[in-house]
Amino acid sequence: MTEGKKMTSSRRHHLKSLMLHIAANWLEQEKTDIAAAKEAYLAENCPPSDLSGDLAALTDACKKLHAAIDKIDESRYDTEIKVQKADKEIEDLKLKVIELAGVKKPALKKVRMSADAMLQALLGSKHKVTMDLRANLKQVKKEVKEEPADVGDWRKNIEDKADRKKMFESS
Repeated sequence: MTEGKKMTSSRRHHLKSLMLHIAANWLEQEKTDIAAAKEAYLAENCPPSDLSGDLAALTDACKKLHAAIDKIDESRYDTEIKVQKADKEIEDLKLKVIELAGVKKPALKKVRMSADAMLQALLGSKHKVTMDLRANLKQVKKEVKEEPADVGDWRKNIEDKADRKKMFESS
């Protein structure tokens, strides 16, 4: 269709009803196909029963049917148990995967909060705790390093040290 021309409402309604009619026909055809497949399966696997005959033949047929039903029930029970075991194993493996992966910790957000506000948040509004961290710090005095005065003649230093040495030797 071109951009300028629009579909009329009657045309749109007609096309919609045609599509619905075709879909209904498809559904009906599907139902008949399923019914035919079911009848074919039953004819193949379940032959028609022969109910004519004496009482002994009918009892024998009933016993055969009960034996077949018992076998089918046993196999159904076995498959149910297998499915339950498989489901339990799947759940256990899922739990192991979760344990191995561990709990992911969310990324922490940076929060600017003073120590007083943090203590108030932790302890509640009942406790009035002020924590001045700077008050607990030691006062350190700065030591001023004295720079040695002009280095004089090295021979004088040696003579002074020699005099000190004599003082210790004499005592």
